[in-house]
Amino acid sequence: MSSARPLEISGAALQRGERTIWSGLDLSVEPGEFVAVLGPSGSGKTTLLRAILGLERLTEGAITALGEPVRRPGNRRIGYIPQSRPLPRDAALRGRDLVALGVSGHRFGPPIPRRADRERVDALLGAVDARGFADRPVGQLSGGEQQRLRAGQALADDPRLLLCDEPLTSLDLANQQSVISLIDRHRREKDAAVLFVTHDINPVLGKVDRILYLANGRFTLGRPDEVLTSRVLTDLYGAPVFVLRAGDRLVVVGAPDAEASHHHHEHEAGDHA
Repeated sequence: MSSARPLEISGAALQRGERTIWSGLDLSVEPGEFVAVLGPSGSGKTTLLRAILGLERLTEGAITALGEPVRRPGNRRIGYIPQSRPLPRDAALRGRDLVALGVSGHRFGPPIPRRADRERVDALLGAVDARGFADRPVGQLSGGEQQRLRAGQALADDPRLLLCDEPLTSLDLANQQSVISLIDRHRREKDAAVLFVTHDINPVLGKVDRILYLANGRFTLGRPDEVLTSRVLTDLYGAPVFVLRAGDRLVVVGAPDAEASHHHHEHEAGDHA
C-alpha cells in the first residue's frame, strides 16, 4: 500500500470569470481522517470535489490524490458518493446492477458476467445491507435504499479516498445514520480518508476530525471546536454569525448566503442550497 497521503492540496485557486470561488487553499488529509466541508450555497464545496476528481481545472496550485497529480478524470481508486436524488421510476436497472457498475462498468464492450465480479457484487450488497432489495428495480426503491446502493458502488474498489457530496440530502434520520455508518466503517476498516460535503454538520459531528469551512472565497480549517465558533465564522463571513447549541445540536445563525447576502443559512437537516 502506498505511504502517500490520500490527498494533498497546495495553493489551490479556482476562478469563474472575474469571480474567485476560493484561493490559497492548502489541505493535507491523512489516512483514516474524516474532514467535513461546510459553507453556504455557491461557496465551492462541490467544485472542490470536482477538482479532486479532475473534472474542474484549477486556476492556480496543485492537487495530488493517492500519490498522483490530478490532471484528468478517471481515477478508480477514488470513491465518490453523490447527493441522494431519486432515480427514475422506470429505470431498467436492478439494485445489484447499480452496484455492478462500480465493479465492471469501466470495462469496454458488452457486459460479460464473471464469477469474481458476481461474488464482489454480492459482498458489496451485504456490506451495505442491500441484499433484501438487490433484485428490485432501482426506481421503486426508497431514497435511503438507493443511497445505500450508491455507497456500495462507490466502495467497489476499496478506495483509500472517499468523496461524499451531500450524501444525506432528503434522507430521513434513520437512513442518514445508515449511510454515515457505512462510510465510517469503510474509513475505519480500510484506513481511508473521507472528504464529506454537507450543509448539516450535526449527523456527522461525532465522526469528524477536522472541518474545512468555505465562504466568500476564503476558508478556515481546524477541529470542530476551533472552527464552529461565533468569533471564527464572523471573521470568515465578515458579518455577525452566532453558533448556538440546542441540546445536542449546533445551529449556525446569521451566515449570509454566498450569492444573496439577505438569505439565512443554518446547519439544519432541511436546508438545501
